Amino acid sequence: MSASSASPDSGASGDGLRRALGFRDLVVYGLLFIAPMAPVGIFGTLDAKSHGAVALVYVVATVAMGFTAFSYAQMVRVAPQAGSVYAYARVGLGEGAGFVAGWMALLDYLLIPAVAYLFSGIALHALVPSVPQWVWTAVAVVVTTALNLWGVRAAARVGFLVLAMEIAVLLVFVTAAGLALAEHGAQRGWLSPFTGVGGFSWDAVLAAVSVAVLSYLGFDAIAAFAEESAGGSEKVARAVLTCLAVAGVLFVLQTYLAALLAPVTPEELAAKPAGQGAAFYDTVEAATGPWLHDLVAFSKAVGAAFAALAGQAAAARLLFAMARDRRLPVLLAKVDRGSGVPRPAVLGAAAVTLCAAVWAARRDDGLDRLVSVVDVGALVAFGLLHLSVLGWFAVRKRSRSARHVVVPLLGLAVVIVVIARAAVTAQVVGGLWLAAGLGVLGAEMFRRSAPG
Repeated sequence: MSASSASPDSGASGDGLRRALGFRDLVVYGLLFIAPMAPVGIFGTLDAKSHGAVALVYVVATVAMGFTAFSYAQMVRVAPQAGSVYAYARVGLGEGAGFVAGWMALLDYLLIPAVAYLFSGIALHALVPSVPQWVWTAVAVVVTTALNLWGVRAAARVGFLVLAMEIAVLLVFVTAAGLALAEHGAQRGWLSPFTGVGGFSWDAVLAAVSVAVLSYLGFDAIAAFAEESAGGSEKVARAVLTCLAVAGVLFVLQTYLAALLAPVTPEELAAKPAGQGAAFYDTVEAATGPWLHDLVAFSKAVGAAFAALAGQAAAARLLFAMARDRRLPVLLAKVDRGSGVPRPAVLGAAAVTLCAAVWAARRDDGLDRLVSVVDVGALVAFGLLHLSVLGWFAVRKRSRSARHVVVPLLGLAVVIVVIARAAVTAQVVGGLWLAAGLGVLGAEMFRRSAPG
């Protein structure tokens, strides 16, 4: 480990990151990035793929991602540094694996905010059609970037208010859905969100889980703020596990209710893919009226923008960590003395996501193209995370504890299965990005080994 990052738990000094985040702030960042109503946009897709067992999909996905959360909790105690999985792979597997892990996670951290900004632009355009979708998307990028530049603590405070609004809207939906079910009854069987409609299939459920994982990407961003946590690595580890558990409960609850109220069958959704994106909104409007439709759309617009804010902040910390170790241009490791924010890294992440989000917003198939590739980078990084736990604890420390051997092996198996079931486009893009990263790593190794 380099001297520049050897003791991150000792407190900020000089040009280092500022310790300003408490446990609540860390959970807020994680839930903001995930978004409490993340299933809204993909509910129809999951309902169709799982043959109606959409709530079970989220139960399985929560358990599956729990292995990854547990591995994060183990490694954040070993390497409580900015950069998250990049730092963990460096410690557990070596410099080369660390770079690959960071490089693959970077693909996720740059594209997921772009998807979130696009979701925000789509929702705002639906509410105010006179303003083009790409303009709303760009406005969301500019506003949230300004908040990130203001300071991590200030952004967390505003984020807490947005998160409170999202949870309030979710509670309104749960209440309205409960009243609708009490008055009119369910459209499907009461256990169908767990057992399916017209027959149960584990293959169908697992295929849907590979998509549902997209809803969870972002809980790991909490670990990127390890050097800005006022409570040290223990609070970061607890925040990671808490965030995943809360998100899992919220996801299962809302998809269970939406599935019971859905006016169309999974077969109909599968036959008409164009209607899958709006399936949740259509269900809400059919069950409760247009007022809740508009409220959920507004919440999704604001919530998506702030999910992107958390993702952009996490991407900046990853860029900062890799630049500090001379793996990326050193300019990205500069920290603003006034705000304590890695300003060049924030602006660099914002520039990439702005280009990707606006490009997608101006294309009819932009959302499909972005969504199809965002999860592979994170999944590869998750795989290296599990290997890091094995490398550090099982190999170096010779631990035979189940949490250091069995849990990471199960997590690695889940990652491999999900990647194998991912879209071909995602696999190709992930492979090309990995090849580019290996090329950068090879060039860097050659430069360092060259005489003089």
